[in-house]
Amino acid sequence: MPTSRPTLPRPAFVSAALLLTTLTLTGTAHAAYPAPSTSPLSIEAMRARTYPGSALTVRQTLRVGSNYTRQVVSYVSDGLRIDALLTVPNGTPPSGGWPAIVFNHGYIPPNEYRTTERYVAYQDAFARAGFVTLKSDYRGHGSSQGQALGGYYDPGYTVDVLNAAASLRRDRRVNPARLGMWGHSMGGHLTLRAMVIDRSIRAGVIWAGVVAPYDLLQTGWTRGPGAETIPAGLRRRGTEVRARYGTPAQNPAFWSAVSPNSYLKDLNGPLQLHQGTADVEVPVTFHQALERGLKSAGKPYTAYTYPGDNHNLSRNLTLALNRSVAFFKANLK
Repeated sequence: MPTSRPTLPRPAFVSAALLLTTLTLTGTAHAAYPAPSTSPLSIEAMRARTYPGSALTVRQTLRVGSNYTRQVVSYVSDGLRIDALLTVPNGTPPSGGWPAIVFNHGYIPPNEYRTTERYVAYQDAFARAGFVTLKSDYRGHGSSQGQALGGYYDPGYTVDVLNAAASLRRDRRVNPARLGMWGHSMGGHLTLRAMVIDRSIRAGVIWAGVVAPYDLLQTGWTRGPGAETIPAGLRRRGTEVRARYGTPAQNPAFWSAVSPNSYLKDLNGPLQLHQGTADVEVPVTFHQALERGLKSAGKPYTAYTYPGDNHNLSRNLTLALNRSVAFFKANLK
């Protein structure tokens, strides 16, 4: 039986930054670029798709939590088997089913990722509070099928979290009208994308999110001492996309079409944002950029900054979790 303060995950580091390039973005203009609609990454292209999800298949039953069950399950996304960690409160569901939260983890090297590791304290806090939670591996992580191409320049991870949401809605224990998302770092980017694509997601919480427009992601991602280096293989996808569509300076229409920040007016629920000022992985300027966008779009949000805290909000973990739980209770229950 876990204690009330489970072991914290190793930093997800993530940095989401690991998936973006630091190459110089200046250069000569190209004669012409393909239309943004030709990219499966564009928000409109992703809205045109369907996300049916599937039944959740139990793969392994784990040690129970304080007042909830834990299982490794799988679901289908793009024909791929994606594993996930599911928690379900004990007892009889309320009328209509339990409220549910899709958990979107930050960058972890796919070959190091394990379904049952990291984010234990985070899921525990929401599970104890009466939420069903589902943390997707994403494709290419751990034992999940598919290729891990990152969360910024390929639609695959976003497809996976949207199918995770659909799979929860299909589960008879879940109230399909009371679904939210929580995302950390790269997972914050996925949360924002998912919420402008699927307006039935009623509320989102983002911690240390990679949530700035692409021009800022590609020119303003300053990373402090101790941040992880960027693997060459993870830079390649961004290089390929820029080679085809140009940089944000060369082809702003494309980068606007693929950025969730361009579609904030379409959000159908409030956001709660959390950011440590001493985060060496994701700069506070990203948090501030999303705040400005939400204010301009007239959308409801609450934003918290934590002076001197890091990427995982380790110094203020209990406070940030309590605020997040209270937010979801107010908006999903």
